[in-house]
Amino acid sequence: MSSSRTFETVFPVRDYDLAATLDSGQVFRWRRKDASWTGVVGKHWVRLTSAQNAIRAQTHAPREQWDWLRAFLQTRVDLAAILETFPGDPPMRAAVAACRGLRLLRQEPWECLASFILSSTKQIVQIRQIIAQLCDRFGEPVAVPSGEPSAFAFPPAEKIAGLSESELRACKAGFRAPYLLATAVEVASGRFNLKALRTLSHERARAELMNLPGVGRKIADCVLLFACGFDSAFPVDVWVERALRRLYFSRRRVNHKKLRHFAATHFGPHAGYAQQYLFHYMRAKNGMAFHRGAEK
Repeated sequence: MSSSRTFETVFPVRDYDLAATLDSGQVFRWRRKDASWTGVVGKHWVRLTSAQNAIRAQTHAPREQWDWLRAFLQTRVDLAAILETFPGDPPMRAAVAACRGLRLLRQEPWECLASFILSSTKQIVQIRQIIAQLCDRFGEPVAVPSGEPSAFAFPPAEKIAGLSESELRACKAGFRAPYLLATAVEVASGRFNLKALRTLSHERARAELMNLPGVGRKIADCVLLFACGFDSAFPVDVWVERALRRLYFSRRRVNHKKLRHFAATHFGPHAGYAQQYLFHYMRAKNGMAFHRGAEK
């Protein structure tokens, strides 16, 4: 269903870099078109456009309230207060100066978990392609304005649990297909409760996630950080480890265990936010060579 009509609202924001946020490797379904970004949040097609101290949001269906999108964008987070908790060392100051306005989004947990299972060993452009094929083939169509490409919601766990491994491999999921399928079965059956993770401690929530097929520590921490509100979660993959070594230990060698301890203790209560700044800073500095997919 499509027509030319859209419905819109404006979110007042301060110090919010929409482009950096949507293109920083935490989400994979947003596309830039002219001065705007289009994507799908839940079952809603959304167009976002930056304005002075505001984000203009448009959807194709009438909305009486916009809390679902406000929560996704995290527009009410006090970024200045978070940045104040970062260590004042030169690498962190440089990352903040280069990426100020970068935010963490609050994703739907299942979509976040499935997306990062599919991200393993892949670059961001490849992750986007896999997820796009999965949504195009098995996601529910969502209404879009006339002239916009078709859009689809992310397939729920129940849908993916009913697919075959070969159907997932046809979306270029490769060796990730059996992991995604088995995890979808756990979630769809109710044996694993994603919503309950927010009631646990960081360590316990991570351990629970790591019991799922194909979920290692990095994927678990990505889900906790990007979907569950654990700002202390600090995902460490090959690229983040290289960033830490290059920025903080260029003159001495440290083993992986000590590096993890440093990451867990140096960056404060919002360490995950700091990690995102360092990751995006090094990714931009190295011509976008860094990517989210490599697990450590």
